[in-house]
Amino acid sequence: MQANLCALGAIALWAGLASLGLTLRHLPPFLLTGIALVIGSLPAWPLARQWKVPPATLALGVYGLFCYHFLLFVALRLAPPVEANLVNYLWPLLIVVLAPVLLPGLRLHAAHVAGALLGFAGAAVAILGAGGAGLHGWSWGYLPALGAALIWSSYSLLTQRVGHFPTAAIGLFGLVSGLLSLLCHTLLEPAATVAPRDWLLLVAMGLGPLGAAFFLWDRALKLGDARQIGVLSYLTPLASTALLLLVTGRGWSWPIALATVLIVSGAVLGTRRRAVSPTAVTT
Repeated sequence: MQANLCALGAIALWAGLASLGLTLRHLPPFLLTGIALVIGSLPAWPLARQWKVPPATLALGVYGLFCYHFLLFVALRLAPPVEANLVNYLWPLLIVVLAPVLLPGLRLHAAHVAGALLGFAGAAVAILGAGGAGLHGWSWGYLPALGAALIWSSYSLLTQRVGHFPTAAIGLFGLVSGLLSLLCHTLLEPAATVAPRDWLLLVAMGLGPLGAAFFLWDRALKLGDARQIGVLSYLTPLASTALLLLVTGRGWSWPIALATVLIVSGAVLGTRRRAVSPTAVTT
């Protein structure tokens, strides 16, 4: 139960990530990623003594936090944001189906598969139906969105393959990822001015979806079953799409109601069975 509550907390915070990223899309992606990640690491600074982790664990953290968010923000600029969000939200499905591949000793059950498929169908209905006419055609922005989905799903699973590390170390991952992103901004992007309103949004993004959500997500994965948490994560695209509809000015439509039924049904079905205890999938 505690694992699911932590996961739901992270999901609630992530619901606003795409909308915030879209609102701040006038900022260069490396700059946006870097500032938000550094801000998100601030709450963990008093716990810096717990940041001692092996280099491989730190590399995995940078891979997850830095690469995922950079690709997501690029996708939101290059592709229609609502549709790019669909591709990005393949990651809950990938967590469920990749768990047996990346975590020895796990196997899928029919409830996991059915829940994942129901959840993905709901996400597809919510997002593709949001614009009334479905996809707006091919965009190269869908590729970084797919890359983001692969990165976050594999990162979430691989954190259970490395040696145990304290959740406070997520602050180190965010700080190093943020500084790396700011270095890339200095070397690769033109200088940009951050307005006072932008700073308010960056603080909200950093302390929420790029800060507290990471700590809650790590705690959930340490306490729970990655397959169940992956299915539960399908609540995110529904909330995220609803916010994007408001930000982009798109109207509400019947697909949202249908998506609600599919996503909630998938989440309930996928979390009913706990086939393997969490201690069996950590090292």
